Amino acid sequence: MTISLHEFLREVSEKLQTMDYVKPESFPNIDLYMDQVTTFMDTQLASTKRNQEDKILTKTMINNYTKNNLLPPPTKKKYSKDHLLTLIFIYYFKNILSISDIQNILNPITAHYFGNDNESLNLQYIYDEVFGLEHAEIQHILKDLAKKYKTSMKTFQNVPTEEAELLQQFAFICMLSFDVYMKKMIIEQTIDKLPSSKKKSGKKKE
Repeated sequence: MTISLHEFLREVSEKLQTMDYVKPESFPNIDLYMDQVTTFMDTQLASTKRNQEDKILTKTMINNYTKNNLLPPPTKKKYSKDHLLTLIFIYYFKNILSISDIQNILNPITAHYFGNDNESLNLQYIYDEVFGLEHAEIQHILKDLAKKYKTSMKTFQNVPTEEAELLQQFAFICMLSFDVYMKKMIIEQTIDKLPSSKKKSGKKKE
């Protein structure tokens, strides 16, 4: 049976509230070895997993990010807070963007701000500024979801109830998928206009 709009929004809101970003005070004040990094990421981002057995980041992933020039190499096998901040950005980007696109986004940032001792404009400041927008953005997302859900529930009114419920859920998924597709296309167009992207315009995207 299709759930009510109120119940749907309550469930989504509860899920979003558990997916809070990693707070500044949660970051360790010491550099970490690889095993400690994967443990930290798995603990802090556990709420973003779809399945309990899913891995947030593995040693192989982190090594590949370094090889692909996404993550600066560790110092004496230890990773700093800036490494952790960069890995969090990569974690969110990698679900929707190619390695090449992530390079074009992150390389200019890490080149200028990774390891920067200027507290007024360093990687920590950028992270806090960006993720500080989260609360307001969640409210926008909930309003948009409510609108899409209500719209999808008005479709297929002339078919039997048991079929309508399945088709309405399908319509809702299609609306969300189209929204993601359009936003992904806009992100890619924006990336293509970045100076870092233009320098690599002769290279084939991965």
